[in-house]
Amino acid sequence: MQNGTILQFFHWYYPTDGSLWKRLAAEAKRLADIGFTAIWLPPAGKGTNGGYSVGYDIYDPYDLGEFDQKGSVRTKYGTREELLGAIKAVHDAGMEVYVDIVHNHLAGADEAELVKVRKVDPEDRTKFISEPFDIEAFTKFTYPGRKGQYSPFIWDFHCFTGVDYDNKTKETAIYSILNDYGEGWEDVVDEEKGNYDYLMYDDIEFRNPYVREELKKWGEWLYKTVSFDGVRIDAVKHIAPDWENEWLDHMRKFTGKNFFAVGEYWAPGNLPLLLKYIEATQGKMSLFDASLHHNLEAASKQGRDYDLTRIFQDTLVAARPDLAVTVVGNHDTQPLQSLEAPVDPWFKPLAYALVLLREAGYPCVFYPDLYGAKYTDKGHDGKDYEIYMPGVENIEKLVQARKRFAYGPQRDYLDHANCIGWTREGDAEHPGSGCAVILSNGDDGFKTMEIGASYAGKTFVDYLGKYPGTVTIDDGGKGEFHVCGRAVSVWVVT
Repeated sequence: MQNGTILQFFHWYYPTDGSLWKRLAAEAKRLADIGFTAIWLPPAGKGTNGGYSVGYDIYDPYDLGEFDQKGSVRTKYGTREELLGAIKAVHDAGMEVYVDIVHNHLAGADEAELVKVRKVDPEDRTKFISEPFDIEAFTKFTYPGRKGQYSPFIWDFHCFTGVDYDNKTKETAIYSILNDYGEGWEDVVDEEKGNYDYLMYDDIEFRNPYVREELKKWGEWLYKTVSFDGVRIDAVKHIAPDWENEWLDHMRKFTGKNFFAVGEYWAPGNLPLLLKYIEATQGKMSLFDASLHHNLEAASKQGRDYDLTRIFQDTLVAARPDLAVTVVGNHDTQPLQSLEAPVDPWFKPLAYALVLLREAGYPCVFYPDLYGAKYTDKGHDGKDYEIYMPGVENIEKLVQARKRFAYGPQRDYLDHANCIGWTREGDAEHPGSGCAVILSNGDDGFKTMEIGASYAGKTFVDYLGKYPGTVTIDDGGKGEFHVCGRAVSVWVVT
């Protein structure tokens, strides 16, 4: 069986020209040939800004680019038919489709309602700083453009736990809604800000049984419509884990498949929180390894001062390799975004070797790292910045190396602060597989590493072409493998 590799086929600043689905359809076969096995799509539903919304400001999850709503028929990525065409192309190429699910909130309501609320302390959401009073909140979603097609459900204030805007006073604050389904916020794993149930927009009230039923029906409709193979669930740290357990159980029973699921619980450098969430969700979903990403970013910034022997310390891929999706970047960590924490370009080939060529983890490649990206936006200081994200050197070869060579038992040589390596012995199922990987964040380096006695007398070359010459394996199955400074080499048999 081929190693699995995900491609996140979008980034925050992808052009708003409706071309993404068409581009994916055109690229699908090539991506499969490179070695990708699954494509993670952006949220496909209509956002508050129609053809300009990235999708996380979800307005109508049933509108996949079919109805004239929020100023456009298509979404930022194209029309419903183009989406279905792209998914067919991905499936025809032998890859899986992972859809992005936004359960936490809705945005861009059609009507305002008079809602009774209490204002809360934004830094400690467990503290109420007002008596109950009425605000005018945009909490009623009637979807006049869709006219009840696919679902007649009308969302109102009973479907939400909180909002952040009073249209009557034009004040922005965090308001806890008083409704019939629970007092205050829902129980979540994260205790940041006292209780981090509320993130943004109209926060969905999962204690309302009608809401739960509607979201299950929507999940069934989505599966029947797009035939997905897995899900990425947005902002799970802000959602009660019992709801995600219930939804995943329902959907897996409905589909008859134990399909893949990964949650976005972004807690850099806080492995205990990730493990706590995994316990709360009973291992029903994987998580992105925010802890490893934190280490990769630090290593890229510190250069030779970073101790590479610690690169996997306190990471999810070390603690729960079966549930770790490893990333070098994503749409939230890219420059100018809310969780901005980009890995420096020089280190990205090393970072991708660390996630793609080892036994543990399920790696995900970020769109700009394959294609590059260029965009302009305001920074956190309010100034305009032009950003250029170059494609990662040798990224296609690194993915190909995962597809062709990264199999069999692994021997680690994570024993030097500036030069580490490992070998994969290969296996019978993948003829010609096996590799020796070595990387340096300082000077040129080398390591004597064992790859297996079956390779005795065989000659190895650097698949990436970074280091000249060859390595001959001795009778004990060992070789002296070299790497240039601040680079990675992947040695394979000729």
